[in-house]
Amino acid sequence: MDQKHSDHGHSDHGHSDHGHSDHGHSSTCTHDHAAEHAHDPHGDSAQTDGNAATSIDPVCGMTVKLNAGKPNLTHGGTDYHFCSPRCKDRFQADPVFYLSGNNKKKPKPAAKNAMYTCPMDPEVVQEGPGTCPICGMALEPMDGVADGPNHELLDFTRRLWVSAAAAIPLLILAMGPMFGLPIRNWIGETTTLWLELALATPVVLWAAAPFFHRGWTSVRTWKLNMWTLIMLGVGAAYLYSVVAVLFPGLFPEALLTEGHAPVYFEAAVVIIALVFVGQVLELRARERTGDAIRSLLDLAPKTARRINPDGSEYDAPLENILTGDRLRVTPGSSVPVDGIVLEGHSVIDESMITGEPLPVEKGPSDVVTGGTINKNGSLIVEARHVGEDSMLAKIVQMVASAQRSRAPIQGLADRVASYFVPTVVLIAIAAMISWIVWGPEPAFVFAIVSAVSVLIIACPCALGLATPMSIMTATGRGAQAGVLIKEASALERLAKVDVVIVDKTGTLTDGKPTLTDVIALSDRDEAALLSLAASLEKASEHPLADAIVEGADQRQLALLPVEDFNAVTGKGASGVVGGHRISLGNSAMVRDLGVDTAAADTRANTLRQSGKTVMYMVVDGELAALIAVADTIKKSTPEAIRALHAAGLKVIMATGDNEITAAAVAAELGIDEIRAGVLPQDKQALVAELKAKGHVVAMAGDGVNDAPALAEADVGIAMGTGADVAVESAGITLLTGDLAGIARARNLSVSTLRNIKQNLFFAFVYNTVGVPVAAGVLYPFTGVLLSPMLAAAAMSLSSVSVISNALRLRRLKL
Repeated sequence: MDQKHSDHGHSDHGHSDHGHSDHGHSSTCTHDHAAEHAHDPHGDSAQTDGNAATSIDPVCGMTVKLNAGKPNLTHGGTDYHFCSPRCKDRFQADPVFYLSGNNKKKPKPAAKNAMYTCPMDPEVVQEGPGTCPICGMALEPMDGVADGPNHELLDFTRRLWVSAAAAIPLLILAMGPMFGLPIRNWIGETTTLWLELALATPVVLWAAAPFFHRGWTSVRTWKLNMWTLIMLGVGAAYLYSVVAVLFPGLFPEALLTEGHAPVYFEAAVVIIALVFVGQVLELRARERTGDAIRSLLDLAPKTARRINPDGSEYDAPLENILTGDRLRVTPGSSVPVDGIVLEGHSVIDESMITGEPLPVEKGPSDVVTGGTINKNGSLIVEARHVGEDSMLAKIVQMVASAQRSRAPIQGLADRVASYFVPTVVLIAIAAMISWIVWGPEPAFVFAIVSAVSVLIIACPCALGLATPMSIMTATGRGAQAGVLIKEASALERLAKVDVVIVDKTGTLTDGKPTLTDVIALSDRDEAALLSLAASLEKASEHPLADAIVEGADQRQLALLPVEDFNAVTGKGASGVVGGHRISLGNSAMVRDLGVDTAAADTRANTLRQSGKTVMYMVVDGELAALIAVADTIKKSTPEAIRALHAAGLKVIMATGDNEITAAAVAAELGIDEIRAGVLPQDKQALVAELKAKGHVVAMAGDGVNDAPALAEADVGIAMGTGADVAVESAGITLLTGDLAGIARARNLSVSTLRNIKQNLFFAFVYNTVGVPVAAGVLYPFTGVLLSPMLAAAAMSLSSVSVISNALRLRRLKL
């Protein structure tokens, strides 16, 4: 803290009545002489309670014992004592805030990230992370950003490595003989069985414990799903195998090979490992959704330049800024909070709110928004909305709410499993009863074997591959075509979309102002006029000036030095170039110069109706030219719109731009409907409105202002050339920023969904055939039960069919 700040804190607050009444226990004594100064008339900062000297922490108000080794510091000639290093650090960062008593005006925030909810069952809300008591799904933070690491991801990753470490040797032991490796003969059959038991037991009893918990929850709540199948299949395979190792004499001779019953340890462990792979991938994807919130929070600066009543200034932590504080916003910095301009003029880049590329000029009484960028001038702003009341905080809340409310789609596998699971269980029970009633001796053993065989062959090994294999192949194929798939459910939803909402700037257009027209109104050459205009604007920092200068550079025009340059905020600029007095700006500037624009107004209005920004150029007091700048439409956009219409989609443009510009762009592209002048919450409301009418909505955008709508939509599609927060809020990203990618993504979605259904068929058809055989329907006719080798072959063939079919997506034409 420099001397100016310290003096201010000392003179204004160190011994004032206000400081005395609220924080008057700040100590003026040292540890060695605390009692001697216990009644210091200046600060009354230390008190004596018996033999213990104490002080009051100016940050939290706690009583601090002076001789207890607590942190302290000296500010403005006064010693202050703190209960913890955290309070000391907070005081050191902003002493004026605490000494003035302003900290008591600040409402205490609610515990951050304390409440978690289930995306599938939003009525489930609890403090801290955990699993849903209804569906077993991991709970997510209600504000979209978790405190610290994702403990479930860390835990599941550790369990995955343990499962994989056991699965690999188990597969070698079980499958080696099929590939000509007599491993079991080398080790010995009995030793091999005990080794398999040792490898599988920690995986099933420890690693798979969360799966059994979810499976039991699904049974208890009667919401049967994949966890039910996994619990039954893995549990049956393991328990059966344990009994086969420990009590082989219980099994009939027909099932024994070399005196041992067949075991399924490798099937149980491989299924667990496969499920963990899917879970870890899903948890990582879900964790990335929080990056959208973090990107938004990073838009606001961490400090704000506070101006004190005596005129001194210092950088205060943003969380200490209160309504009514006066702040200085320097050129190139972010506006810290929502407020109103008191002094100064500047140009503010508000694209994070409006999505429009053209910055807005600001002066006294104009409103500014936290997180927007101050381009060139210095402003003094009075804070109006801080903390959770700010526009940026509301956008964060909207994104978090939309992400939380968008419940994941129940996978096709779960929908099939809801019917398949009870059917398999009923068949297993029926087989067991049938063997007990009508089977030969030992009937009970045959009953147990057949029931367990039914559960084992129904175990979802291929089912675990059906969806992930298609998704992995499809995401790889999509990436080759510039379509990045962040979440699998977005692919499924995209196939059902019937309305696409597109942002204008950066999505339909290039998102950057460019020079489009130079119209000479005198006998001067257009190139010469542009050279003069660019020479003048070279000295300006306005984005429109950049467009003019860049236009001249592209035409390889020479620029001349400018003299007597003067920028008039909100109007334009003037100066002397090549001996000519040049003025370039809007109609207000021209009127101030006393120049008549009537002859050019018709042309100017025509340009404006085409969505262009028009500037008047005056040379030596004569109206010489009209110069127009616009955000031009991408070359690929018209064909992309036609492709979307051909796919039967309705296209709506939602933009923060004005009605005239929006209508001009929509008319040129044949867009079905426009919504102009919309803010982030308006775009989100539009998505919600269409969804309420039964539409399946996709939203395509590239800016911070699009993030809430991208998260709210059934499918969010971000332009890869846009803001990071837009990319993180969306399920699909078009890497090239090309709107035609939506048609490619939809084709990929339809094909992937079809492929998954085919995979599910392959996954279940073998079970459908194998389950009755495992139940023993062939025994009365052939006298044999299902061979374990045949069961293993059927499961392997099922998996090979699924993998082969999924790989066909690599050749999909997009």
